Amino acid sequence: MAPAPELLNQTSAVSHFVLAGLLYTAEHPAFFFLLFLLVYGTTAAGNLLILVAVGCTPRLGSPMYHFLGHLSFLDACLSTVTVPKVLAGLLAVESRLISLPGCAAQLYCFHLLASTECFLYTVMAYDRYLAICRPLRYPAAMSRRVCAGLAGGTWAVGALHSALHTALTFRLPYCGPRHVAYFFCDIPPVLALACADTSANELVMLVDIGVVAAGCLALIVASYSLIVAAVLRIRTAAGRRRAFSTCTAHLTVVLLYYTPPVCIYLQPGAAGAGTGAPAVFYTIITPVLNPFIYTLRNTEMKRALRGLLCRDS
Repeated sequence: MAPAPELLNQTSAVSHFVLAGLLYTAEHPAFFFLLFLLVYGTTAAGNLLILVAVGCTPRLGSPMYHFLGHLSFLDACLSTVTVPKVLAGLLAVESRLISLPGCAAQLYCFHLLASTECFLYTVMAYDRYLAICRPLRYPAAMSRRVCAGLAGGTWAVGALHSALHTALTFRLPYCGPRHVAYFFCDIPPVLALACADTSANELVMLVDIGVVAAGCLALIVASYSLIVAAVLRIRTAAGRRRAFSTCTAHLTVVLLYYTPPVCIYLQPGAAGAGTGAPAVFYTIITPVLNPFIYTLRNTEMKRALRGLLCRDS
């Protein structure tokens, strides 16, 4: 995208941006503040409960629950990166201001958490594949050491992935418009404000995020295709029901998580305020739904949470 001629003539560097916030929230800020505060509180409490239950319940010591603990932590942090700024902006317009370093930090943290979660879903699919399709090899293939290595690997790759995009985005000069047409600092709306050619950035974003998301999704689909084939060979109805129950929860979350980024990052030129709507799903909606999806369909998790709550009371 070529820079506008009038922007090239401006020499003053931008020290801060102004976030647009979410569409349709300006007319009833008090209502949306209470709504998002309730959603954020539920997200934090639900994911914290799962994290504590996994850490304090010995029978939830399997790799699946270890990864679920990481997912709960990621979801709580992902909401924390974006929602408090949205809440502050609903209370006071001045709170929509964000400094350039603050914008870079928010973009880095968001992509660190989002890409780590993307890789974690792939690891969780692999874990379910080993548990259902290779049960005899599962204890050795998914030992505590391997489990910790896979979880740590998702964080390390996520950090590198985020650092690459943050460095590429903020190496560009920003000397013109300050209005970010989005409710947080993300790559497409920030690139739209750059006073330089962003075609290389858009190509890297399209190729890198497209390849990573498509690769992870392909591995997840392949894992669950093999899982479905193995489940259909289970003779008992109870066994099939239990296997499908665990896998259905994971697949539901994966679909909710992967669909919005396709609408956002595979259309680099789309940076209007309306493009923030898909991002609401995986920054606000998915994190609050995950605790319900994983607990309502999981007998062991419900039993652990019930025991934890009763013991505390």
